[in-house]
Amino acid sequence: MQTKQRLDIPLKIKSVSESGEFEGYGSVFGVEDSYSDVVVKGAFEKSLSFWAEKGRLPSLLWQHQMSEPIGVYTEMKEDDHGLYVKGRLLIDDDPLAKRAHAHAKAGSLGGLSIGYILKDWEYDSSKGVYLLKEIDLWEVSLVTMPANDEARISEVKSMLQKGETPSPSKIERALRDVGFSHSQAKAFMAKGYSAVGSQRDVESQKTALDSFKDLTAFLRG
Repeated sequence: MQTKQRLDIPLKIKSVSESGEFEGYGSVFGVEDSYSDVVVKGAFEKSLSFWAEKGRLPSLLWQHQMSEPIGVYTEMKEDDHGLYVKGRLLIDDDPLAKRAHAHAKAGSLGGLSIGYILKDWEYDSSKGVYLLKEIDLWEVSLVTMPANDEARISEVKSMLQKGETPSPSKIERALRDVGFSHSQAKAFMAKGYSAVGSQRDVESQKTALDSFKDLTAFLRG
C-alpha cells in the first residue's frame, strides 16, 4: 500500500497580490531536504501530463488538509529550477483563504509544500541521498512549516512478509520516515540491521517482522 507523503523543503512564496494571486515553487530540483530526499528534474512530468489529460491541476490546500481547499491553481509546470506554480486564493468566498492570504502577505507562512505518492526512486550511496525520480503529485499546500508524513514502512514490512530481505537503504529510509534522525538511523543500521538481514528461514523472518512491527509501533506512539 502506497502512502501519501510530503516533501520537507521550506520554500518562500515569490509574490502575493492584493486580490489573492500568488506564485512560487512547490519543489526545487537538486536540493537535499532534511530527510535526504532530492527531487530530480523530470520527476513531475508524467503526473502533470495526467492532470492535463483530466483538464485539471492538483489541489490548493491549507496545511495539507484534504478537507480545507483554499483556492485553485491556474498554472503548474516544471522549469529548470523546479515545480513552478501560480494560483489564486478565494479570499472573497472563503474565510480560511482570506486568513491564508493575510499570513502569506505577512510572511508568517513557511511557504509551499507538496503532497504526493512516490512512484520511482533510487538511493545514491556515493552522496547518501534518495533521488526522487517520479512523483505522483496530489496537492500543493500553503504551510506554516513543511513536514514529512510517515512513509514506506508498509513497503519494508511487505518485503519481510514475502520472505525478502530489504536493502539497508530501504530500512534506513523507513526509520527516518517514522522519526529517527539521520544519526539515529545510521546507528540503528550499524547495530541492528545485520540481525534482520542475515535471517533467511520463514520462522526467523517472522521474528524479524514482529521486531520491526514493535519498533514502528513504538515510534508511532
